[in-house]
Amino acid sequence: MHENNVEKGLIILSNVRETIKAEEALKRAGFSVKTVAPPPEIRVGCDLAIEFNIIDRLGVEQALSRIGVKPLDIIPLRDPKLKPLEIFKETQFGEYLMVKAGHMKLTFHLKSGEIVNISGGGCPDVPYLALNLVGKRLGKVEAPGRLGCTLCAYMLDKAYKRALELFNEGK
Repeated sequence: MHENNVEKGLIILSNVRETIKAEEALKRAGFSVKTVAPPPEIRVGCDLAIEFNIIDRLGVEQALSRIGVKPLDIIPLRDPKLKPLEIFKETQFGEYLMVKAGHMKLTFHLKSGEIVNISGGGCPDVPYLALNLVGKRLGKVEAPGRLGCTLCAYMLDKAYKRALELFNEGK
């Protein structure tokens, strides 16, 4: 069991593109899902997995089937040793907060929301993403997921959304 005593499950997919497609479709269908890193013991294919409420398994499988995504596996997380890894890490440097999502990092000024640095990854669109984000304010720029189409853009989009959430909370 996990938070609120709701048993979770993991959808294991073969690649990042399928994971992104599945996450978007499941959210549109109204399922509560979260992108996580699967525990090393069950990692195959992609370094990302989708965590969901296991009670929704049938509906989730049907939604994935409708978009042509076939999971490599769907694993109930009954064993407490099989714990998905959080993809976010936050580190404060004085008046700045760095939000790391996977391998991508976004640093912003806590009071103004100005994005001061983008780093990480090795995808060809990282310089383009940095050019379009650095020096601009959270919430006043196009989200990285709409600017790029690589794993780096996807993870930076996750970091951006988390940073925006933290900024709006006044953290």
